Amino acid sequence: MKEVRIRRKLIVASLAALVGAGCWGDLRAQDQAPSAKQKVIFDTDIGDDIDDAFALALAVSSPKLEVIGVTTAWGNTDLRARLAERLLKAMGHGEIPVAAGPKTQASSNFTQARWAEGEPEKRWPDATAFTLDAIRRNPGEITLIAVSPFSNVGALIDRDAATFRKLKKVVLMGGSIHRRYGDLGYLPDRGPEPEYNIVMDLASSRKLFASGVPIDMMPLDSTQLKLDETMRDTLFSQATPTTDALLSLYAEWSASTGNATPTLFDAMAVAVAIDPALCPTQPMHIEIDDEGFTRPGEGQPNAQVCLDSDSDRFFHFYIPSILNSERH
Repeated sequence: MKEVRIRRKLIVASLAALVGAGCWGDLRAQDQAPSAKQKVIFDTDIGDDIDDAFALALAVSSPKLEVIGVTTAWGNTDLRARLAERLLKAMGHGEIPVAAGPKTQASSNFTQARWAEGEPEKRWPDATAFTLDAIRRNPGEITLIAVSPFSNVGALIDRDAATFRKLKKVVLMGGSIHRRYGDLGYLPDRGPEPEYNIVMDLASSRKLFASGVPIDMMPLDSTQLKLDETMRDTLFSQATPTTDALLSLYAEWSASTGNATPTLFDAMAVAVAIDPALCPTQPMHIEIDDEGFTRPGEGQPNAQVCLDSDSDRFFHFYIPSILNSERH
């Protein structure tokens, strides 16, 4: 553990040096090469855990991504849409359309409701129609980043499976192969457990893995990325529009949950859409049992699965990406 603490201090020291210098050097060199932006739709249950907000901030901060829409899933999707729209406006991206998916029964705690209620109510576009229309206009070009229970995905497949298959791919946060919640990889694996995004809507999860669309899967094994106090201080001390909005949402989430340290599960899905090298994958055939376990099995691979990630490398990527966007 001493070695882990030393490595974490080195991360923070190097990030602080980059911030002070106002440049990012080789960390951002990959973003300087001219290339077409990748079109993405961000499907989210923003408002419960805090990681969705940090993931959306990364998506709109990257010069490699063109976020053509945000769709809200699970529970009170209208309130989630209000939160997403207010956050996009705060980050200077109010032009990105937001659409609300079908409402569902949800027992989760909407920790950031007060902030969401600061955005006026309105009639939101239908997320299913919005997404299918976008795919039809851009066949083979759109990546769906799905970081919520897959109720919206199930609705898309039910309405028009043929059009859904014209997605370029789906990058998802979900599942558990070897590690369960709380297993950061320092101790022997304690085995998998049903993961929230999968188990909340088993039918839709199964439809996704049977859809034939290419899937990049970021399970608990590779997404338990802890934004500790020193890194939060590095991020929030910059007082940019994006970091100020994240700080406000973080404060509501922390007060509601009694938790000080966010786990940025969903941000890894966005990071991989930007730079796949951050979480190398291997092909697997994933089957979902009646308890919600995502079991590797025999058969044709239906997902590319990342089983491990480097937390230090991730945060060296994440924090400069968020701060660099404010300097363009």
